[in-house]
Amino acid sequence: MGSLRNPVGPLPSSIYWRRRAVALCLIALVALLALWAVTAGDNGGKKSNDASNGSSPAPSITPGPSGSGPAISEQPGGRDESGASAGSGESGENTGGDSGAESGGADGGTDAGTANGGKNGDTDGTGGDGAGSGQQVPADSPLPNCPPGALQLTLRSAKVSYEPGEKPRFHLVARNTSATDCKADFGPKNAVLTISDSKSDEVWASRDCPRPDAGILLRVPAGSSITHTVEWDRKRSAPQCASAPAAPVGPGTYLVEAAMPGVKVLPASFTLAKD
Repeated sequence: MGSLRNPVGPLPSSIYWRRRAVALCLIALVALLALWAVTAGDNGGKKSNDASNGSSPAPSITPGPSGSGPAISEQPGGRDESGASAGSGESGENTGGDSGAESGGADGGTDAGTANGGKNGDTDGTGGDGAGSGQQVPADSPLPNCPPGALQLTLRSAKVSYEPGEKPRFHLVARNTSATDCKADFGPKNAVLTISDSKSDEVWASRDCPRPDAGILLRVPAGSSITHTVEWDRKRSAPQCASAPAAPVGPGTYLVEAAMPGVKVLPASFTLAKD
């Protein structure tokens, strides 16, 4: 015990005390490192087990704001997501100079601009949608009918708001997603457009009293789009050419919808401005 308290050796005792202090520090450091390594290993294993067992909390997802209000308050149409511009090599066919097909009814609906040169059609053949006007074909055309699901339709109002006396115009853009040209009936009884007011009351429908009531067969080139334009004279209609209500169509927001067999079309809204 005396040698521990009073070091014995040829060197001064202070040197031996320093050596003992350094040795104790090294031993303490090694012990701390060993303890840290054991603790870190236990924590890592626990986290791994928690993660593998699915006990770690899942990140929460906060939903973004959702739209509210009736569909009639939305802006009309929208960008043609299906790609309305005509495909290369088909533009000459899309904008053919055939005479325009019309189907004016007693209720005031007119199918206009289905081909360049149409009486009330779009003179540029685009209908404002970047798609060429459709080429009308005869009923006995050998061109096959467009198969179910081949057409993608988009309905748009030419303007958001129409001034008093201005006739609303609606563009029905059809894109052929198949690999071959085909024909489809865009007549007022097959491609039916209806207009409803803010109370969901039907004001006008193209099928009510079309004259003539024959179909309008249009060629839709493969991988391309055509535009069929319908004009409304702001008058009411009644089924089977019955006398329509005499009440004038007043200003307000209206919804235009299109229905074609086997094809889903989103509606569009527009406004008739006040005087």
